[in-house]
Amino acid sequence: LEASNRELEAFSYSVSNDLRAPLRSMEGFSTALLEEHNDKLDEQGKQYLHYVKEASDEMGHLIDGLLRLSRITRGDMNYETVDISQLAEIIVNNLKRSNPREGMTIFISPDLTATGDAQLIRVAYENLINNAWKFTAKTAIPRIEVSALNENGATVYYVRDNGVGFNMKYADKLFQPFQRLHGKQEYSGTGIGLAICRKVVERHGGTITAKSTPGEGSTFLVTLPVHGGKR
Repeated sequence: LEASNRELEAFSYSVSNDLRAPLRSMEGFSTALLEEHNDKLDEQGKQYLHYVKEASDEMGHLIDGLLRLSRITRGDMNYETVDISQLAEIIVNNLKRSNPREGMTIFISPDLTATGDAQLIRVAYENLINNAWKFTAKTAIPRIEVSALNENGATVYYVRDNGVGFNMKYADKLFQPFQRLHGKQEYSGTGIGLAICRKVVERHGGTITAKSTPGEGSTFLVTLPVHGGKR
């Protein structure tokens, strides 16, 4: 385990430093060409340089995603009672400020708690609620629900939306890093968020699954072996 952790740390260092150096060069020289030699470039040449800048920006986001994913697997777990209802309210309020949406309906069950690492659980819920917010962008009357249900005496936490949904035959790809079920032109993102959610849940010894119908929305369900359920 120690050897694996050392290898992971070395990989993270390489990703964060060695891979960023050529990206900075691409970004810097592309910007210099556009600013200092703009009059010598035709419109097609300028467009090509914009493509290079966009590609380097995207690679930077992918590197950030890899680093976030690697950090989830390290560090000690600090178990405590987490107020899921309050956490979801904070995440939704942040989204309302950064990406306001007309007509959005939010339902968050009151007094919803779980036992786990508060920081990791927040990361998971941020990704799940952000996903729901993003994939309801084209829904006429968008709705997001954060709640829980009881199955055979166990609490199952879920985030449900009525957004674009996806075909369940591709569900096995959903939690894989950088796997996308929708085109970048339709919805932004790196495809790392749900992989991070899975790592968070697995670190708690739990499971995460999804149910969806195209055009009718998605539901992401999380079980945690140690939980507080509803107070």
